[in-house]
Amino acid sequence: MFENLSDRLSTTIKKLKGQARLTDENIKDAMREVRMALLEADVALPVVRTFIDKVKQRAVGEEVLNSLSPGQVLVKIVNDELVDIMGQANETLELNAQPPAVILMAGLQGAGKTTTAGKLAKLLKEREKKSVAMVSCDVYRPAAIKQLETLANQVDVTFIQSEIGQTPVDIAKHALDFAKKKHIDVLLVDTAGRLHVDAEMMDEIKAIHNAVTPVETLFIVDAMTGQDAANTAKAFGDALPLTGVVLTKADGDARGGAALSVREITGKPIKFIGIGEKIDELEPFHPDRMASRILGMGDVLSLVEEAQRKVDHKDAQKLAKKLNKGKGFDLEDLRSQMLTMKKMGGMGGLMDKMPGMGKMSQAMQDGAGDKEVDRMVAIINSMTPQERRFPAVIKGSRKKRIAAGSGLQIQDVNRLLKQHKQMSKMMKKFKGGGLKKMMRGMKGQMPPGMGGGGGFPGM
Repeated sequence: MFENLSDRLSTTIKKLKGQARLTDENIKDAMREVRMALLEADVALPVVRTFIDKVKQRAVGEEVLNSLSPGQVLVKIVNDELVDIMGQANETLELNAQPPAVILMAGLQGAGKTTTAGKLAKLLKEREKKSVAMVSCDVYRPAAIKQLETLANQVDVTFIQSEIGQTPVDIAKHALDFAKKKHIDVLLVDTAGRLHVDAEMMDEIKAIHNAVTPVETLFIVDAMTGQDAANTAKAFGDALPLTGVVLTKADGDARGGAALSVREITGKPIKFIGIGEKIDELEPFHPDRMASRILGMGDVLSLVEEAQRKVDHKDAQKLAKKLNKGKGFDLEDLRSQMLTMKKMGGMGGLMDKMPGMGKMSQAMQDGAGDKEVDRMVAIINSMTPQERRFPAVIKGSRKKRIAAGSGLQIQDVNRLLKQHKQMSKMMKKFKGGGLKKMMRGMKGQMPPGMGGGGGFPGM
């Protein structure tokens, strides 16, 4: 997401190199480029105008400090205005209500409402420690009810049955009574979508809203519809008291215009963003972190939070102790690291959040990096436990057997062994606090405001 916009902005900022200060002339040129970049990203025209005016107002005559270049000053201003346009800070769900707290899911057909309901149920259960129930009011599509039931089973939350003969309002009322009796914390109500906004649809969802009085009414919108996403959100917002927006399919849109338009046009905060198809790929939307990614500075905070959730800390401590004792980094350890990386969104997901790695992430997201990881894991899986622990024993005939077992070539096995050898040498440096030294060194190279002073946990 935002690859094109990031590229255009970085090119614009590079052009300011060598300038002594920001002037009317160079700001005018830079703003022309930024305007084109935003329009190409499918940001709504009124939002582009407001944004450009604000940046220009702040940038003209801005004093350039000795420690900063005009390009860096512009980055700071653009960053601040991007954060402002997307909503300053993450706005969480308001769940402090008499249980069950009802969350109503609204949106057009195909926007990803049902999938998002499943993702949200998982997030609430695992991160917020809430008991969750789900119900579908989509009596027009039996497949939608079945899909929600499948998702409820997958994330292990309660599914409340609804029948085709019931009205959507009856289903919602029955679900609310059920959730009250079972002392469930959160009830997610999935509603029917249409291919376009129509009066019948709005009347139905208003009736459901009145029947269950939700604490949160979330509008689910496909990020790939660009500025149309913001216009549809506004139509729903005029009919319903929306409390927030969830952007879905953000991984499929390189432009990102919806993220920059929705808040400004609707006045409603983006609360979550869907970053992939997997059930755990729904993240709270942080405007400051998103702005940082747009400007190619990565998103280290989200990376750290993801690591805290998805890394097996017992395994990590075991590996640290093993390395500190001077024991080798074997192929079992390498496989474990590869699988952890896949859990965290693969090579593309990691690179996208690393400072300065935005352009690399596109190549990775195209699959090259993840395919290589899959090949490495397949090769290690074809080895015996002894071979994984003592790679030095892997010679001619063993290499042939491992290659055949993984469906790859002997050259691939040789490449893996060579990579492991290099990693093993690097891991030896971690003995006696080497890892901390390396992380401290990395902190010094972080962009301003991205951990340069705060540092990594435990460092």
